[in-house]
Amino acid sequence: MSIPMIMTPGPTSVRENVRLARAIETTNPDLDLEFYDFYKETCDKVGEFLKTKNSVRILSGEGILGLEAACASLTEAGDRVLVLDNGVFGKGFGDFVKMYGGEPIYFKGDRREAINIDELKSFLKKDSNFKYATIVHCDTPSGVLNPVQDICPLLKEKGILTVVDSVSAMGGEELKVDSWNIDVALGASQKCLSAPTGLSFLSISDEAFSAMENRKTPIGSFYCNLLVWKDYYEKKWFPYTPPISDIVGLRKAVDNILEDKRILQRHESIANALRNAITKAGLNLYTRNGYSNTVTVIEVPEGINSKQLTDYILKEFNLMIAGSFDFLEGKVIRIGNMGENATKEKVIYTLNALQSALEYYKINLKANMAKEFIQNLKINY
Repeated sequence: MSIPMIMTPGPTSVRENVRLARAIETTNPDLDLEFYDFYKETCDKVGEFLKTKNSVRILSGEGILGLEAACASLTEAGDRVLVLDNGVFGKGFGDFVKMYGGEPIYFKGDRREAINIDELKSFLKKDSNFKYATIVHCDTPSGVLNPVQDICPLLKEKGILTVVDSVSAMGGEELKVDSWNIDVALGASQKCLSAPTGLSFLSISDEAFSAMENRKTPIGSFYCNLLVWKDYYEKKWFPYTPPISDIVGLRKAVDNILEDKRILQRHESIANALRNAITKAGLNLYTRNGYSNTVTVIEVPEGINSKQLTDYILKEFNLMIAGSFDFLEGKVIRIGNMGENATKEKVIYTLNALQSALEYYKINLKANMAKEFIQNLKINY
């Protein structure tokens, strides 16, 4: 089996020291009291990464588990929940709200642009009676980045709890959970952290825990119930057996990020140079503003579709990039310039492969994308 190089927006490449950490012999995590300390210390490191003093928990399940767990734990029948919808995952939060009996109220934004703060202010003047609001930091299918630093304080002024999906942003975009008034911040192992798929992690404010505890009805789930995790350390009891090898690997991946003092500058420099190279070649970026530094989304030229490009690149270059789905299926391709993928050498290889594929399908380009990228890279990673 030939393992392709992956430049997808998650899962990303995994550094060797993370892979080796997962291979370390492990103990019984339910019974070994030292692992409770290890788990708590790992949660504290994630909190440092998220810039929060709030409680952090690591859950066994892909990033979607965190999104559903937040909605399951906060939502009661009849709760009005504000869903900020300017992308696939933004709208998708509403499905979880309905699943647990809530009433999603959608604030719809342009799907090619970041949430407009002035429009949101006007909306909230008319209606702010919401238990909590859901916001996607970076919408992975479209690459739109929302100004969470402006949105969450605005919502908190109205007494609205904030739930932020930062799965595709954290680690490559600035995120300050406490100073930005985020009650629940959601992340996952396989994006910028560059650990294997399988873990969700989240920070939970005291106010969010209080809302869960003061429900009139029990939380309608066990696996998605965040309250069952509240006192795990004091009780020395996990709700279910933790995937210990995955958590050991995550610990190493978080250490990698904390040691990289210029990680945000690296993502910004690479993303800016990449976007410049694409537009200089005459291709169109999908978004009009709110560009993410972790996911680059490119419109597919007329006459071909995304699958033709991704299949050609995989076959000829053993390189995997992604199309998209939902309303963007077949229309765009996505490069995951995040985490271990966000290096000069990997992006150059990706651009050379994309250039070759487009030329194979008779698309005339105005520039050599790899050369443009090199010339505009501000920081030499």
